This record gives sequence, C-alpha cells and structure tokens, in this order.
Amino acid sequence: MSLDIEQIALHQLNKRDEQTLDVVLRDTLLTPNAAVDEMMAELHRVYSAKNKAYGLFNEDSELKEALRSCRKGDDDFLSFSRAATGRLRDELAKYPFAEGGVVLFCHYRFLAVEYLLVAVLSSRSSMRVNEQLDVSSIHYLDINHADIVARIDLTEWETNPESTRYLTFLKGRVGRKVSDFFMDFLGAGVGLDTKAQNRGLLQAVDDFCTEAQLDKNERQNYRQQVYTYCNEQLQAGEEIALDDLSEELPPWNDKKFKEFTQEQGYQLEETFPADRSTLRQLTKFAGSGGGLTINFDAMLMGERIFWDPATDTLTIKGTPPNLRDQLQRKSGK
Repeated sequence: MSLDIEQIALHQLNKRDEQTLDVVLRDTLLTPNAAVDEMMAELHRVYSAKNKAYGLFNEDSELKEALRSCRKGDDDFLSFSRAATGRLRDELAKYPFAEGGVVLFCHYRFLAVEYLLVAVLSSRSSMRVNEQLDVSSIHYLDINHADIVARIDLTEWETNPESTRYLTFLKGRVGRKVSDFFMDFLGAGVGLDTKAQNRGLLQAVDDFCTEAQLDKNERQNYRQQVYTYCNEQLQAGEEIALDDLSEELPPWNDKKFKEFTQEQGYQLEETFPADRSTLRQLTKFAGSGGGLTINFDAMLMGERIFWDPATDTLTIKGTPPNLRDQLQRKSGK
C-alpha cells in the first residue's frame, strides 16, 4: 500500500519567551525523496494507529475558506501553508505551555483517498556513535509522540459536505487540551462522537438482552459475540458496521439486532469507529480511584464477586493465588 505525496511544506515555530513564538517560513515546497517519503509513511502509520476525535469545519472557519481557495487553484499550496502557519502561531502563543516545533502540511493520497495532514512536530536530542567510534549529539523529529496533529479527508469533505467525520484530530494531555486550541486554529467543532456511538451500542446490547429475557449465561454469550466482532474490526483497522454485526448475532422473535436499534431510536451510525476502552465493558468490570484498582471478568459477577448497592461493598470469594500469598505474608498467617 503506497502513500503518494502530492505537496509538502515545512515551517518552524521557535519559542523565544513565554509570550512569543517566532515563525520561520520556507520559500519553497519540500521536494519529495526517499527520506521525505519515509517520514510521511511513519507519520501516517503512527497517526492512523492512535485514537482520534472527529470534527467538522465551522461556518466562519478561515482555514476552511483558505483551503477551498487552494483546492480551486486560486492560491498555491505554499502560500496556503505559510498563511496557516501564521494563524497557528497566533493560537499557540495564547498558551504558556506551547513549545513550538516543525509545522508540517502534507497533501497526499492513500488508497485512492486524498488527505491534508497538519502537524506540529517536536524535536528530541539523542546520541550517536560514528564509524570512528566518536560520540556526537543528533536531533530528530519525535513522530511517535506527536500529539498536535489533524487530518482532513479531502475526498470525503468535497464529495459529502454533510459528513461529520471528514476531519480528525488527536487529543493532547498537557494543561488545557491540545485539541482545544488546535480546533480554534482549524476553525472546527466536534463532529461524530465515537465514544457516544460505542456507549449507545453497549446500551442497545443490554436492552436487547433484557427485551429477549436472556438468562445470565445467554446474556454473557451475546455480549461476548458483540465484543469478538468489534474487537476483530478494531484489530483490522476497520469500523463497526451495524449491518454486519446484526448478521453475526442471533435474532429475537425474528427481529434482528439492527431492527431493534432503529425501532428504539438509539441513533447509531451505519458504521462508526470502535472505541477500545468502551468496548472492554462488554466483558469486564474495571475501575480505579483512591488507591484502589479493580478489574475482573463480567462472568464472575454474582458467582465469585457480589456487590451490595446499599453499602457500596464488593465481596470477593476466592482471591488470585499471587494476591493471597501477599496477604498471607503481610498478615503473618
């Protein structure tokens, strides 16, 4: 599967002090070569493997209008990237934790789909030993830990303007979320809520099992079937398809699972990305807080693990051997 670079531009944001980010703009586009191709292939791979949020352009998005002009040929890609880097600098400069970095704009094709990827890549230092066994320092782009990245599916945006999923971005974890000011720069709002779709699916599964009056084992088997399908889609990098999932599951009173979700108004998309942490709830109970972390298979509830909602107490019968050994040594018994 090849990635074909159409146009790529690099610029630089340098942090001078807490309030100032200087801009260094290239005068020409970057010429694709083996190193550039390898960099973009790695960035595409890393980005595709990460959990992303979905967005769509606001009506008054400056970036949207600039991109539209560029796509029409009214402006060239280099000028578009230079002006966008200036707007990005203005947004990043509002936040004291902004560190700057290499700003990348890449228009590329992958599997017959056109994308525009925008990223701010940080540099890291490391050491190398040359052929003479001398040690020197080197700087490299830290692509694996990039968290200021957005990608626009140009094909989806231009052929399906009502879509809520043509723009994706990563969520950062430092201070105010990176996604907040990056969304300001993009002029975009939240689109498809992946977690909400997955939570809706889980609720529909539980309600379907209740409606069908399945016993505990039947219910658990049903949830396991849903999890197996969704996890296989996740591992393959594919989305959950409601039609396919419905075909995998046994019907109730000749009613298929998809029919049930439509009648009950769960508002599930025909296809949507799988969310690993949400789907895990199909087969496990897990939680942490106050120095306590608990994780156990759902099938154990009511057999070896019991919850009393009145006292908010879990009773566990039969502890794991390694935990029991620690408890015995601590108690001296």
